[in-house]
Amino acid sequence: MWKEKLQKVGDVKWKFPRQSREGMLIDAYLYGTKAVVDGVEDEAIKQLTNLAMLPGVVGALAMPDIHTGYGVPIGGVGAYDYEDGIISVGSVGFDINCGIYTLKTNLSVEDVKPRLNQLIDALFHKIPAGVGSHSKLKLSDSEIDAVLETGVDWLVERGWLTEDDKEHMEEEGKIEGADASKVSAKAKKRGKPELGTLGAGNHFLEVQVVTDVYDEEIAKAYGLWKGQILVMIHSGSRGLGHQVATDYLQVMNHAMKRYGLTTPDSQLVYAPAQSQEAQDYLKAMKAAANFGFANRALMAAWVREAFESVFGKDWESLGMKTLYQVCHNILKLEEYEVNGERRKLWVHRKGATRALGPGNKLIPKAYRDVGQPVLIAGSMGTASYILAGTEIAEMETFGSTCHGAGRQMSRKKAIREFWGEKIKEKLAEKGVIARATHSKVLAEEAPEAYKNVDLVVDSVAMAGISKKVARVEPLGVVKG
Repeated sequence: MWKEKLQKVGDVKWKFPRQSREGMLIDAYLYGTKAVVDGVEDEAIKQLTNLAMLPGVVGALAMPDIHTGYGVPIGGVGAYDYEDGIISVGSVGFDINCGIYTLKTNLSVEDVKPRLNQLIDALFHKIPAGVGSHSKLKLSDSEIDAVLETGVDWLVERGWLTEDDKEHMEEEGKIEGADASKVSAKAKKRGKPELGTLGAGNHFLEVQVVTDVYDEEIAKAYGLWKGQILVMIHSGSRGLGHQVATDYLQVMNHAMKRYGLTTPDSQLVYAPAQSQEAQDYLKAMKAAANFGFANRALMAAWVREAFESVFGKDWESLGMKTLYQVCHNILKLEEYEVNGERRKLWVHRKGATRALGPGNKLIPKAYRDVGQPVLIAGSMGTASYILAGTEIAEMETFGSTCHGAGRQMSRKKAIREFWGEKIKEKLAEKGVIARATHSKVLAEEAPEAYKNVDLVVDSVAMAGISKKVARVEPLGVVKG
């Protein structure tokens, strides 16, 4: 019943009018071709409209990889007024700063294929993966606090990464204003053994090859070329971020009762943006986000070590520079023009990537003339993409675009329908080597469980909120 109320207002843009549901304060919008929208769950559309019912709402959007999440759709973007708006835990999600780190190399596919098995084995043994996987580092109480408040800086100071790496990251790998004291002891206990671990679920590490270049100018600025080998790391803040979300869902649930607030969904709890509860969550979320940045960055350092061991050269000689690091479960205070007025907004992105256009000062200098790199993960065994942010995204979607393929089948259903070993065989037939801690992981992450990433990316490209720069395909994948 919800999807039927969508109105097509552009080639790939749909509106859910506020008049179509009592309590909506603004219209909600969805991006996607008709084929993409036809496959969206009705419940996900309802969850999108929930965003438009919260106090101080300025924008409620969904990207083409939208699917049902906890209270809020994955692929959702909610923007709320700085003073009169709200801050919502569910609109960020449990895996705070789940995101992607991509390393470039100067290796070609011909260089890597003869040693691919050896390389994937080295990566599988070098990067701790799976549920309950533990880091090779043992952090003290003071060290976990330092990671939470300084992010990638903590790694740079210890020689794991360089200043150049840091400069090629969203927020330079550290969000200011993080406060470790707002993170519970339980969350820190979960995080201490997990820095530098891949985790499970849809998280992965892939060795990829650039198969197509769509924009030569931007690709050159990014240092990309056809046949080039890249490494993509997809992970988040692990158990620490999950615990932060769990803790503050309870805090905000109590806060709503205290302030006499209502919600269209019991999972969608929130607090007034300027309240103590909201600001405490913001400081804790920033700390978890810094952990996420450092988590992926440490794995990137270990990826370099694996390549060094296999190719017998140092990582600098292998050209293993950071392309970019992005987050796609995050809340930020950002400024955008709304109805001709420049406004400060609390922008919640849950399964959505920031996509700033050319000239924006938040983009690294090396990329500022062409737009921010946007890293889009496909499903296991299918393509991923490198996109560029645009001015249209800043005008229409609060600088946001999609984050990946997006699930179309639950993990439980995927496990019932697919056999992990068979998936591994199918990938091998395509020339993709897969290593996983358990065959069940391969089943629940079967490519068929996800939407067609090509259609998702085509949707955001047609909408003008991202530019296609390069398409990459996996040669080998490591799963938790």
